[in-house]
Amino acid sequence: MKFKSKIKVLFLAAALLLLCGCRSEKEEKAKYQIYYLNEEKTGLHAMGYSAKEKGTKGLVREFLKKLSVNPKDVEYRKALPDNVEIVKSKIEGDQLSIWFDTDYYGMAASEEVLCRASIVKTLIQIPEISCISFFVGDAPLVDAKDNVVGLMTGESFVENPGEQINAIQTVPITLYFSNDSGDGLMVETYKVHYNSNISMEKLVIEHLLEGPKRGKGKSAIPEGTNLLGATTVDGVCYVNFDSGFLNQNYKIQEPIVIYSIVDSLSELSTVSRVQISVNGSTKGVYRDSYKLDKVYDRNLDYLDGSKEEKKKGE
Repeated sequence: MKFKSKIKVLFLAAALLLLCGCRSEKEEKAKYQIYYLNEEKTGLHAMGYSAKEKGTKGLVREFLKKLSVNPKDVEYRKALPDNVEIVKSKIEGDQLSIWFDTDYYGMAASEEVLCRASIVKTLIQIPEISCISFFVGDAPLVDAKDNVVGLMTGESFVENPGEQINAIQTVPITLYFSNDSGDGLMVETYKVHYNSNISMEKLVIEHLLEGPKRGKGKSAIPEGTNLLGATTVDGVCYVNFDSGFLNQNYKIQEPIVIYSIVDSLSELSTVSRVQISVNGSTKGVYRDSYKLDKVYDRNLDYLDGSKEEKKKGE
């Protein structure tokens, strides 16, 4: 009897080892990850997932369905609340748009950030999707300050090991504003504190819209302009403003407006060139000569003092 018991124990141990081996093989084969809330609801936990679908549309449907139900592991839970419904989704080029019902705004701010991060970080894994936009009802998603959230990429949510996904970070930024006369650029460099779920591109534009902190100069971007999105792909930062960008302030020369944006964004290590659009369109020109469909390189010729230095060198 004792011998038979030992045989049973050995058999069970061998079976458990085989089972563990099978699980680790499955985890290794899992091509994607689904992001769920951790037990404390303070961050995200990635769980390996092998998708059944192969096409882009099928993967989007499968991932959204997966994000709408709780995982089998009771320690984690879905980030999308039960009362929030995904109304529809649409793929245009490499951009995925997702529409939610109005109950989406019933979430607390911290909960909403994690929900958004869960969806973006899961769906951005699909090779043909590089950016995602959210809509609530028929309007673009806005944050707690009524600012349009705009396009989001994998870099929109920067997680810090051991910290919450919306932890505060400090970073130096260099910005180019219009001088008082509107015919040159002035530069400011200072440290800013920001939530790590905000992309650096968005951070730069938001501070450009606010204007300089030292009391000299002014924002070159037309008053009333709202940022709809800013994302960088292969070194090119695509900035999308609303129609407020077309409000003209002729006291600021047009190249100052353009290169305030281009030069500031080009200070980021990930950005080498910039393209500006209005409501997603790159048709037409800004004022008289700056084509919106053109990709602009950094240009410091308009920086205050650069003309005098050039004259000295001639």
